[in-house]
Amino acid sequence: MTDDIDQVLISALMEDSRRSLKALAQISGLSSPSVAERLRRLEERGVLKGYTVEIDPKCFGYQLQAIVRIRPLPGQLQEVERQIQAIPEFTECDKVTGDDCFIARLHVRSMEQLDTLLDRLNSHAETSTAIVKKTPVKRRLPPMA
Repeated sequence: MTDDIDQVLISALMEDSRRSLKALAQISGLSSPSVAERLRRLEERGVLKGYTVEIDPKCFGYQLQAIVRIRPLPGQLQEVERQIQAIPEFTECDKVTGDDCFIARLHVRSMEQLDTLLDRLNSHAETSTAIVKKTPVKRRLPPMA
């Protein structure tokens, strides 16, 4: 689906999505118009889905990060999903197989806020929460080759 040059461009953008076409051209050995065309094709094919900004939630007062396993009560799956989507402190959520239906990432300012947010789910689901101490592997790409 991608060749070596595409992979170089993708890796460079993963390191810094603000890199200019000129900088990407220097890294890849292509001209700026060639880089622009490759990026356009990667976007059209859905390989590149967007360019993002990474922020530190602590700069906004979110001192704690938690991973929450969520098991909806019988008949409550869609309501739980709706509630998770409605709580902006849930920054990521996957619907999974196994005993739990959802595994979500939550950022909160305090333990009290964590309790308050999880209480909103308690009438619809059972939760199991782990506080994140450290992230030894940040979100990254799987090997492209």
